[in-house]
Amino acid sequence: MSRQVIIIDYDIGNVASVQKAFTKLGVGVKISSRIDDLETSDYIVLPGVGAFKDGMDNLKRLNLIEILRKRILVDKTPFLGICLGMQLLAKSSSEHGTHQGLGWIDAQVERLSENKNIRIPHIGWDDVELRQSNDRLFSGVEDLCFYFVHSFVMKPHDPGIVTSYCEYGEKFVSSIRQGNIFAIQFHPEKSQKSGLKLLDNFLNLGA
Repeated sequence: MSRQVIIIDYDIGNVASVQKAFTKLGVGVKISSRIDDLETSDYIVLPGVGAFKDGMDNLKRLNLIEILRKRILVDKTPFLGICLGMQLLAKSSSEHGTHQGLGWIDAQVERLSENKNIRIPHIGWDDVELRQSNDRLFSGVEDLCFYFVHSFVMKPHDPGIVTSYCEYGEKFVSSIRQGNIFAIQFHPEKSQKSGLKLLDNFLNLGA
């Protein structure tokens, strides 16, 4: 049976590269903000590069918050948040003021610590350290090096949902899982072989 991935189109970031990555894996994929597409999707992906407030404002403007809550929190559709899409899951962010997030994850989003020896934003390839060596999202990923572009990070209150960390001036959370919700701070669509393997694992995990 064919599987359908919906990549949420909410005018934040380049979603085409995420679509291209999933297409390489042979799965049906569509960029959409249509309610009926979200109702019938097998997987939902929220990518994004940009400001937290803009992301939330756009989700509200497109009337997507309630349908996403239903499909992900009630129907338990497998969900992947990427970069800003990870941060929007938190309760709030301190980026350019204090702004409310989706609140699905008990966490705050804060700026990476200033350090004269590093540059903000964090841009480029970096290694991640798995919290558990047998984490299924990273299963079979031989090179745990991924591409990052960000200035802010998620700080969950429950360390039990953290699946990996990265070090850049400070140790920060680079991926989480809470039930059917997966989220990663790095960009798998820009991370070549390792990123494609991770996306393939996501498609085969289920809730």
